[in-house]
Amino acid sequence: MLGKKLVTAQKRGETRALCLGLGMVACSMMMYFFIGITIVPFYTKSVWTTETVCKVLKANIKAKVLCPNSEGSEDEDIFPYPCLQVWVNLTASGQEVMLYQTEDTLERNPKCSYVPDKLENSKEVKARIETIASNFKKYHTFLCYYDPGGTQTNVILSRLYPPKGLLFAFLWPTLMFTGGCLIIVLVKISQYVSVLSAWQ
Repeated sequence: MLGKKLVTAQKRGETRALCLGLGMVACSMMMYFFIGITIVPFYTKSVWTTETVCKVLKANIKAKVLCPNSEGSEDEDIFPYPCLQVWVNLTASGQEVMLYQTEDTLERNPKCSYVPDKLENSKEVKARIETIASNFKKYHTFLCYYDPGGTQTNVILSRLYPPKGLLFAFLWPTLMFTGGCLIIVLVKISQYVSVLSAWQ
């Protein structure tokens, strides 16, 4: 009687472990799919792939503009902010080009190097942009990214999804997939050993 209860408990444990492993594999596949349709297209679409040194030529704050500069934007998402324009000397080619914070900055407003997030207090936005401008004037040389193919003549300060960030995004689903497969394999080995022991 006790042996039957132990066998029943073992089967229940194996079933739960198998469901856990299959669930982990399924979740990792969903995460792979989500990353593949969200992050990977932005990474492959970016042409600013080569890192070089940029030297600041001028950093000026122009009159206020509206943000965002995109079609289909709602009126509540539009707000005025000072337009910071940073021009740099590209070491790789020696050209004078405009610097943008990220790829998204160029799409939101190609006239400005920095597009702030919407804040209720306009003084905070102005103070932040002035701080950024003073930092560019203080640190003249820094690393930036440019398009080696020449399709984009401007440069960006940082990529939204660098190679390390993409690898980090794939790390967690890979660990989950590996763990799920390991659990399934261990359950199958346990079942095989149990059947072999019972047959002997």
